[in-house]
Amino acid sequence: MANELSAAQLRVNFEEIFGQAPDHTFFSPGRINLIGEHTDYNGGHVFPAAISLGTYGAARKRDDQTLRFYSANFADKGIIEVPLQNLAFEKEHNWTNYPKGVLHFLQAAGHVIDKGMDIYVFGNIPNGSGLSSSASLELLTGVVAEKLFDLKLERLDLVKIGKQTENEFIGVNSGIMDQFAIGMGADERAIYLDTNTLDYELVPLDLKDNVVVIMNTNKRRELADSKYNERRAECEKAVEGLQEKVDIQTLGELDEWAFDEYAYLIQDENRLKRARHAVLENQRTLQAKVALEAGDLEKFGRLMNASHVSLEHDYEVTGLELDTLVHTAWQQKGVLGARMTGAGFGGCAIALVNKDAVEDFKVAVEKTYTDLVGYAPSFYIAEVAGGSRVLD
Repeated sequence: MANELSAAQLRVNFEEIFGQAPDHTFFSPGRINLIGEHTDYNGGHVFPAAISLGTYGAARKRDDQTLRFYSANFADKGIIEVPLQNLAFEKEHNWTNYPKGVLHFLQAAGHVIDKGMDIYVFGNIPNGSGLSSSASLELLTGVVAEKLFDLKLERLDLVKIGKQTENEFIGVNSGIMDQFAIGMGADERAIYLDTNTLDYELVPLDLKDNVVVIMNTNKRRELADSKYNERRAECEKAVEGLQEKVDIQTLGELDEWAFDEYAYLIQDENRLKRARHAVLENQRTLQAKVALEAGDLEKFGRLMNASHVSLEHDYEVTGLELDTLVHTAWQQKGVLGARMTGAGFGGCAIALVNKDAVEDFKVAVEKTYTDLVGYAPSFYIAEVAGGSRVLD
């Protein structure tokens, strides 16, 4: 994988910036979602996997109360200093608001973080790609604090603090999928998660002669500035309409037949479409798990295709770039299925492609995309990896 960093190289890079060796080095993965999009905040199921692209970190505990952050991805911003006593959101502190939020909520939960830290970060997740670099950074920060301060943390508590940071500190009304996948990921496993109960299963990801190809639109996606919160509000309004006759709290509690029976209660056409996507996408995710466990990758691929159609037409979060990638992928030999992944509005799509067809696939998709959109996409093979962890 391009731009992988060893623990030894991380130590060298840290010392170049901070003048001393780090105490420990760390890695936190990104994630893809195989299927189950925009279901996590609707009480449905998701099917993500942690990947080998992610965020590397090195950190050292200080003797004073100063936090010093440095990101090799934002080298022009230099070292950003923050007093440990003032972990408030400040726009000018840029990317460090994510780790600041995590540390703030760890302290609020009663965990003792009584010294400053020097923290070096490098991420090889393409920025704004929708592979969840923010959640990767949040969980990295949690693992750093856990190790350096010997915190007694359940991993699920750390996952929830990552989500709390995203919702209450950054202001993105997202669900728990990203942090859960990144915190709980396992080698060669996908995570089948009920976002309502947080019950989950690690499902072996046996793709046989196929690989997951990540296709990056190279159109940046700013989640906080997108229509993400608007979609969530539309779904909540749809639930309010349904609650006149149906005892539910989330759309994920309905199957397609129950939804069909009571859809007349949703008066607004857009809300109806948003709700239909959330209900049917949840059902597709249930079917996808069954198909994967049965080794029926053709069925799994068709469910991926259906997911994208729903995201394009009912949820309306795709756009020219994602649709061009996915529609072109569908036409290539050796492709079992393709769909956008993540929140949409740019970012990435994924395709399930036969190993022997990958090179021809990339050439054909790149040509069509470049001709239509005006610039090239990027491609990565998604290697499924373990969750956030200490390297050494």
